[in-house]
Amino acid sequence: MQAIFEVTFPFFALVLCGYLAARRGVLPEAAIPGLNIFVLFFALPCMLFRFGASTPFAELVNPVWLGLYIACALLIVFVTVAQSLASGVNLKDSAFGALVAAFPNTGFMGVPLIVALMGERAAGPVIVTILADLFVTSSICLALAQSGGGHWRESLGKALRGALSNPLPWSIAAGAAVSLTQLGLPGPVDRMIGMLGNAASPVALFTIGAVLWRSQKNLTQSTPASDYAPIVFIKLVVHPLLVLAAGLVALRLGLPLDTFALTALVLAAALPSASNVSLLAERFHADNGRVARIILWSTALAFLSFSLVVRLFGVTPAR
Repeated sequence: MQAIFEVTFPFFALVLCGYLAARRGVLPEAAIPGLNIFVLFFALPCMLFRFGASTPFAELVNPVWLGLYIACALLIVFVTVAQSLASGVNLKDSAFGALVAAFPNTGFMGVPLIVALMGERAAGPVIVTILADLFVTSSICLALAQSGGGHWRESLGKALRGALSNPLPWSIAAGAAVSLTQLGLPGPVDRMIGMLGNAASPVALFTIGAVLWRSQKNLTQSTPASDYAPIVFIKLVVHPLLVLAAGLVALRLGLPLDTFALTALVLAAALPSASNVSLLAERFHADNGRVARIILWSTALAFLSFSLVVRLFGVTPAR
């Protein structure tokens, strides 16, 4: 476990640094949107472009990985919505609860963390989960959240257009094109992209902490633990177990899935909830108090739960 903590601790410590910096006022609240913009539109796209360009094209569009992960994500969405509705939560808030239960923080945290643990070969499966969540999981949940008037198709179309406006899938697609064509970039351009990509991990993790603090600061009412604890459990325990079970069935059926890729998919599912869902909840006037607490607790507890999953899979941190 010591070798695992040596890799995971700095990632979660940077999240804590961002949280404390914002809380103490060292990082002004007005600067947080700027950090988000830098990560989302500059640093993270460059990092994903580099991983996409260095990953075989067949892995970036692997139908088995994609189908397995999407099936599990949709099942998590169904189970979470059903659980929330049974608890008296309205459909919009149930949909956002499902989104934080099924959408891990793969972009800001997962890619650099899992690659640090397993090596660059793990980038392919993790990138597949990002595409699945951006286009399928988030679109379904946002469509559910907006379907109160019964306009399901219109809501789904809006959600898909929102996914297409996200720079991350386009950066992955650009990297995939480079991987497919084997075309190189001019040296100065490649070095610039490398510099921005190298900044993605520390700035993204720091930003997660700052966003968590801001989401907690803006809460105006308390949320009972019974409203968010079950979702945290679904995210950190049920989601990775479901992906593992589905993967073992796929292996038993002889589908083209190896244990390395399955491990990367399970680790992606074991990540805490995506921090940007809190911003979406604010935009759609959902119960952001519930969403923010799910994200906060899943992030805090994931330091131990994620490290435990890594240990159970016998992952030896890449050197």
